[in-house]
Amino acid sequence: MPRHEAARPRYRWWVPLTVIAVAVVLVLMILFMDREQGGDSAQKTAGEQREPDVVVTKVEDPQQKDVSDFDTDADDPLADGPVDAPVTLVVFSDYQCPYCAAWSQDTLPKMLDYVDSGDLRIEWREVNVFGSASEQAAKAAYAAALQDKHWEFHDKLFAGGTPRSPDKLSPEALKSVAADIGLDMDQFDKDMNSSETAKAVDKNAAMGTELGAFSTPTFILDDQPYVGAQPTSVFVDAIEQKLEGQN
Repeated sequence: MPRHEAARPRYRWWVPLTVIAVAVVLVLMILFMDREQGGDSAQKTAGEQREPDVVVTKVEDPQQKDVSDFDTDADDPLADGPVDAPVTLVVFSDYQCPYCAAWSQDTLPKMLDYVDSGDLRIEWREVNVFGSASEQAAKAAYAAALQDKHWEFHDKLFAGGTPRSPDKLSPEALKSVAADIGLDMDQFDKDMNSSETAKAVDKNAAMGTELGAFSTPTFILDDQPYVGAQPTSVFVDAIEQKLEGQN
């Protein structure tokens, strides 16, 4: 600071300090008002924009696990297709999820065509984000899968492309479904309530959590995540591109 300014009387400092303080307050008020208006405008604009047809996310967090971190089980009852299929689709679902039901009706049949041709392996994982009824249904579906009737049971729970209400996912209701598709009922009841089934269901749900699948449906096609019930063409195009790249 210049010497001639240092010699000024102390009582004169309150004037510029007060002016500066007032100016700072005014600037902060203006900035705050602009931010509020800008935020409201941005939220309004975002709300007016239609969600994209395809939502693709790629998580680069090094703490997040990759699907390749999980071992492939050749005897997994919830998997369908060759272990060495050129493309793998992991599906994270919930038996009370309406979008999962819609995807199962609209897109799953086409995916199973790729399974039948040996080009795709589907690994189904129930994450049970909707609670205990979903978890009970997941145990029942696993028990059905142990009798090689996973898809038949699955189709019954998502009949018509809509999920069942929680009261229709009770143990009694699920046993009725099992009887309808011709399962060995004693074995089904035993498997649905076994500790081994409970551990398998918990493991699959934990896999979804560790991979960041906090909403359903979430898909991982090889190493690429897709969130939401995307149109069938999205999966067909992605699979065809993968297959072409391997030729």
